[in-house]
Amino acid sequence: MTISLHEASAGLFVPFLHNLSGLLDQAGAYAEARKIDPAVLLGMRLYPNMYDLAQQVGEAMRHAVVGSALLAGREPLAFSDSKPDLAELKSRIAAAIAFIEGLPRAEIDAAADKDVAFRLKSGVELPFTGRSLLLTFSVPQFFFHVTTAYDILRHAGVDLVKRDFLGRR
Repeated sequence: MTISLHEASAGLFVPFLHNLSGLLDQAGAYAEARKIDPAVLLGMRLYPNMYDLAQQVGEAMRHAVVGSALLAGREPLAFSDSKPDLAELKSRIAAAIAFIEGLPRAEIDAAADKDVAFRLKSGVELPFTGRSLLLTFSVPQFFFHVTTAYDILRHAGVDLVKRDFLGRR
């Protein structure tokens, strides 16, 4: 069985970004029911030196968008550096999904052996082939940040189950 790079990138990123948006919906409902400012949840972290919830969501989006854009040979969608509220985070997720869905499938599928470079926030560039970028960097990074966002919300008391992470299929 063969799996395409498009299936392994957009085919994973898009549904899990939808799931991540759903997690934020549940966080908002939780905050409203308990009369908690949603900003408190967005600022939570599992450990002092880890990113907070808003940053975890931002990094998940960044790895999905930049990884997909590099495969497609396009400039990635850029997000504001401003600190988002819950509604803005959901809007950014929707924009990330639309961007990824709009990338050309054929160019992504043809990128397996293409040389690409992922630029870290520090400015350092990491060289990859399209295949190695996706399989050893972008997908693992994406799932690390989505999982950590889920874990922060669970730790905060939001009533989530594995199906919320995986999606209701």
